[in-house]
Amino acid sequence: MSVMQVIDRVLCAVLLLACASCGNDAAVQLVRENGQYQLLHNGEPYVINGAGIESKDLAVFAAHGGTSFRTWRTDNAQNVLDEAEKHDLTVVMCIEIGRERHGFDYDDEDAVAAQLDFARQEVLKYKDHPALLAWMIGNEPNLFFKNPKVFDAVNEISRMIHDVDGNHPTTTALAGFNAELAEHIENRSSDLDFVSIQMYGDIIHLPQLITEIGFDQPFMVTEWGAIGHWEVDKTSWGAPIEQHSSDKADNYLLSYETSIATNPTQIFGSYVFYWGQKQERTPTWYGMFLADGSETETIDVMHYIWNGEWPENRSPRIEGVTLDSKTSHQSVKLVAGSEYSARLSTSDPDGDTLEYRWEIMRESEATQEGGDKEDVPESLPGLIARAAEANIVVTAPAESGAYRLFVYVYDGQGHAGHANIPFYVE
Repeated sequence: MSVMQVIDRVLCAVLLLACASCGNDAAVQLVRENGQYQLLHNGEPYVINGAGIESKDLAVFAAHGGTSFRTWRTDNAQNVLDEAEKHDLTVVMCIEIGRERHGFDYDDEDAVAAQLDFARQEVLKYKDHPALLAWMIGNEPNLFFKNPKVFDAVNEISRMIHDVDGNHPTTTALAGFNAELAEHIENRSSDLDFVSIQMYGDIIHLPQLITEIGFDQPFMVTEWGAIGHWEVDKTSWGAPIEQHSSDKADNYLLSYETSIATNPTQIFGSYVFYWGQKQERTPTWYGMFLADGSETETIDVMHYIWNGEWPENRSPRIEGVTLDSKTSHQSVKLVAGSEYSARLSTSDPDGDTLEYRWEIMRESEATQEGGDKEDVPESLPGLIARAAEANIVVTAPAESGAYRLFVYVYDGQGHAGHANIPFYVE
């Protein structure tokens, strides 16, 4: 072997060792520069335009300016990460852990150890995927908790992740935020790289909370969006009153501008909820899409936040809806079998021709909390005259009880608005 060949082999070996020491291409760091926290992805500052997604609608998400999404579990994680990579997106992967409200006992050492082993196996499976951005250890494990050992378990999982995966930071997602939670994070979960906070209508108080608590650590807001069904006014029979799609869009923008954008020194990213559609008290409460795939005005708002300009074609604007000349806040009561008028006031920013669809559903009887799965209420056909118009006639159902009248307005460009009114049949 010649001297030059020996030199070539030595140089190759040195380069291979250097590459191995660099970690994979998806290495992520949380740094602080000029008093401001920032994620570095592949050594470059990384801007998080985030949403909570179940891996659907990723092409639409990316087209609107989205860059990263978070999950709630590792089910189908390989496919989720692969699809994210196709669209040049990153993923905050949530490892689901036990919740007291579902019966998990954090005094059960065997159960806690088994959970740690499960988390280790999930991390080992996916830690080298280039689309992975960070690990989230549990989603709202503090919701209705009593045993603070849940924070010890989170910390132990975080230490394990740092041992086996030195390339991705760790966090946990808290339901709400207060001084007690801040203390638990500091004393029991100090291994976390940052904390994630999830708030809805109450997010407008987040800046004040951070100041009052004196919390100076970095954090993300990993769920925010509609005002929660537990935070709104209710009818006289207890039905929560949902905002229509335009009021929701206005609230998204207000929440972002007053509670997220105002704290760039600590908040280095946020994930809006929910880039999809789900049933939670109603089929329209939290989803930014309708069940038929139509985009609502909340997506217009996120496009504006992420790009600094509104989309070329915008969703229909809702001004209001009435039933028997009353709004939701007037606790509408109807007589079984009688006819009543319902009216929708709407417009379109682009002058598009609008189409309408009305529907009556039974009121949801769900009592689940924390986003647990709910059944879609029964839809009642044959009770609406001129259902394709903005003004209709409704026949009150024959059976007494709680119902909800929904209206959807479409612009023919893939966008829609929605509103509903709860009513009670006597």
